[in-house]
Formats: sequence, structure tokens, C-alpha cells
Amino acid sequence: MNKTKSNTKKLSSEQREELLRALKARFEKNMNRHKGLEWAKIQTKLEANAEKLWSLNEMERTGGEPDVVGHDKKTGEYIFYDCSAESPKGRRSVCYDGDALRSRKEHKPQNSAMDLADDMGIEILPEEQYRELQKLGEFDTKTSSWVKTPAEIRNLGGALFCDRRYDQVFVYHNGAESYYAARAFRGSLRV
Repeated sequence: MNKTKSNTKKLSSEQREELLRALKARFEKNMNRHKGLEWAKIQTKLEANAEKLWSLNEMERTGGEPDVVGHDKKTGEYIFYDCSAESPKGRRSVCYDGDALRSRKEHKPQNSAMDLADDMGIEILPEEQYRELQKLGEFDTKTSSWVKTPAEIRNLGGALFCDRRYDQVFVYHNGAESYYAARAFRGSLRV
């Protein structure tokens, strides 16, 4: 990934306007994902959080198609998930985490899902959130996505991923160092 832009974590006014237009259009097109929420309130919150806007732009830039999927009434935060139909193209072919990346002796991928999510300022969806997302549509019918893996599995060298096949959500395992052209990860961001 290109780290030069990542260091600034600030968007130009043109980038900001373009992102807000894309997010608003997606919000209006997919009202089933966020019933009862108003775009104007979300936009006000976004405009007050430049670093979160940068993270959303990273989600967008890498093919995640972020959209609002909820509102935390206790904190006032809006919750965004990657809502692209398939696992985000700009994040594929990554192993699970930095330890897995370092353990590979040859044919190393360029990055890991956990490190890339951290660089982007987002969280990888755990299985429960992945299943919540699947209630809003059909995602990963041809691809798969790494999900946050419990420590007891990761400590044994494994990592979990999910997909949707036969109208069901499946959870699988792989060695954390594995990577595939059809597997990325889905992230979340609270604003």
C-alpha cells in the first residue's frame, strides 16, 4: 500500500467533498441499512472529524464502499461498515496479521489484514458484526473476508474468515499466514 498519503491522515477539500457526495449517494440508495437515521446529522458529525473522514476515504479508496449501519445512542456515534458486495478489492491477498506475515519464508504478501486495518484507522469486523452485516444484504457470495480471530485460535496459528454460500453465512479457518486473491477483510468505523 502507498504509505505516503497515509502519513498525513488529512483530505484536501476536493477529496472531502467527493467522499461526502459518495457517502450521501450510498446512504440514500440503501435506506434499509439505516432506517430512521438522517444524513444531515451524520454529515455534521463527519465534518467535525477530519481523521475519521480520512479513514472512511481509505475504506472507499480500497473498494469497501462504507455505509452507515447503525447509531450508538449512548455515545452518539454512527457506525460504518464496508458494504461492498464482495470483499474489498484493494485489500485482497493479505495474510491475517503481522506475526503471520513475518513467519512466511517466501512468497510473502505485501501486507496483513490487521496491520492494514490499523494503518487505515478501522477495526476488522468480528464474526458477530459480520453476521449483522449479512442481515442487511448478501455479501461475499464469491469472495471471503478475514474476521477478527479470538486469541485462543490465533495463538495456535489459525485465523478465521467468513463468506456467504447457499444463502448461509459460514465461518472457516486457515493458517494465519495464508492469503488468497479472493480474500480481504471488512472493517468498521465509529464516528
